[in-house]
Amino acid sequence: MRIKSSDVHSYNTLTAQSKNKSKKIFLLYTLLAIGFLIFLSVMLLNVLKPRSLPSLYTKNTSYAIRGNILSADGFTLASTTKLYKAVVNTRFIDPQKKELFIELFSIYSGMKANEIRKKLSKRKGVVVLSYNIEEKNAQYLKKLAYELRRYKVFMSRENPRTGIKTMQGLSIIQSGESREYPYKELLTPVIGYTHKIENDGYTKIKGIKGLEKRFEAELEARQDELSQGKRDVNGYIILNKNSFTKQQIDGLNIKLNIKASLQIRMERMLDSMKEELEAKEVMIAIMDTKTAKVVSLASSNRYLPKDIKKEDYPSLNSGMVEYSFEPGSVIKTVTFALLLDKQLINPYDLVNGYNGRFKIGRKIITDEHEFDWLSAENVIVHSSNIGIAQLAQKMSGMEFHEGLKKFGFSKLSTPDIIYEKKGSIPSATRLNNEIYKATCSYGYGMHTNLMQLIRAYSVFNNGGKSVTPQIVDSFINELGQEIKIPKHEQIQVINPSTAQRVKQILIKTVNKGTGVKTITEGLEVGGKTGTAHKVEDGRYVNRYNTAFLGFVNDETTKYTMGVVVVEPEKSQFAAQTSVPVFKKAIDIMVENGYLKPNIIK
Repeated sequence: MRIKSSDVHSYNTLTAQSKNKSKKIFLLYTLLAIGFLIFLSVMLLNVLKPRSLPSLYTKNTSYAIRGNILSADGFTLASTTKLYKAVVNTRFIDPQKKELFIELFSIYSGMKANEIRKKLSKRKGVVVLSYNIEEKNAQYLKKLAYELRRYKVFMSRENPRTGIKTMQGLSIIQSGESREYPYKELLTPVIGYTHKIENDGYTKIKGIKGLEKRFEAELEARQDELSQGKRDVNGYIILNKNSFTKQQIDGLNIKLNIKASLQIRMERMLDSMKEELEAKEVMIAIMDTKTAKVVSLASSNRYLPKDIKKEDYPSLNSGMVEYSFEPGSVIKTVTFALLLDKQLINPYDLVNGYNGRFKIGRKIITDEHEFDWLSAENVIVHSSNIGIAQLAQKMSGMEFHEGLKKFGFSKLSTPDIIYEKKGSIPSATRLNNEIYKATCSYGYGMHTNLMQLIRAYSVFNNGGKSVTPQIVDSFINELGQEIKIPKHEQIQVINPSTAQRVKQILIKTVNKGTGVKTITEGLEVGGKTGTAHKVEDGRYVNRYNTAFLGFVNDETTKYTMGVVVVEPEKSQFAAQTSVPVFKKAIDIMVENGYLKPNIIK
């Protein structure tokens, strides 16, 4: 049988068509397989990659704050307020309810509606409406934020990248602290001041001077509040047995021994006397001798802790411990007490006054008043440099040096104030020299401060024992419990009989000597004046510091008091500068019930 050529051609055509069809089917399945693999890969990636799902849990923190400083009569002298900022995201505000948001925020915050409207229109997204919201207003605004969510003032928005819906409302965030001084310059510079420190966007407070610095560890916040647990649809924590809360513990409050009522009057009096005496500064310290509580510590030079200016810089230091000076004749009492305690002199020993001019070695010592002969105790009563210079020669340099140290000179006077200048006393070797011994006996060649003098003079009003002045009474914790500060040990400096004798001499000094202007009927007043040249560039200049140290007692209470006047222009004499300040302080204490004169009618 013969095959035709036409049949062969038809067969070849069919075979070619069949092969093309197979290729197409293979290609189609290949594409489907590749597509399926791609689909599987995408699904696998979606399964494996982390997803931004909204957390079922949330946490809130609240910063603890610095403790307060309180007066003995319950007034808050320094406190801390929390500062908050209000933040809103404009993209989540329902345009139909924008004006409602503005009006409500204005009412709750106290901001003007136009100011809020202006801030919202400036930019889209996160807007800080206020940085300085006080704590009380912040609590109201937090309630407002909750209500705004409830009434759907804010809308949910879908993230185009993740497809997740979120909602951001009004946020009230604690942004820092502010230290407030309600009574402005009262008790400065004793209280001191603070500086702000930025820590991760949060403003904290740190003490720089005074009590703020000295008790930084006690005042500092101790534990921030933390709440953590499941959240509701509005993002608020659901408080139940599974939630966790850590209590906020603020810093300890400090309670002083100083009453604001007395301090205010003392400071006003010092302001007036500074002007009257044309002085650079007038300072006073008053201490209950029995308890060692400082009831007033005041200076005419004060400042506003919230608004310190360049001209305030000299006043930032607590002059009562940071101003070191040559004390002058108030040291005569200490010299006399040391001699009497060692039985080196008798109060009735006679001393030659050399008519006001006496030479020791190459140094000429003079007295303001000329004396022929006077008793040893009248050396104190009439403040004779010549008399005490001669009596001091009876002590060795070592006895004098150790005696001054025992009275507390060149040592810290109180643990309650920082940066104290301890001053200095001549070495035992130097005090063996008759000239140094003479000049130191009446308060030259040594340096001290007011609080050291207060501590020294407490000896004469306390049976020979010195007490450590205490400005701070106690700490108060978060439960309102008082933690009393332990009393410091009283040191027996001289014999009780010596202290009593010197006390009588100081009373005589007030009644018949340089302190006569402090006499107050019905009260026991004693004290000693002191005047000393100032030293500049190693030389004495024609400017002076004056002082009056002593005590004032009624039948139940004893106070040790001291006044220092720095560079008075009106007079160089303590009797005309420090003594009147001392007397005015007594009168204020009587008026305020601290002293009760026993007046026999």
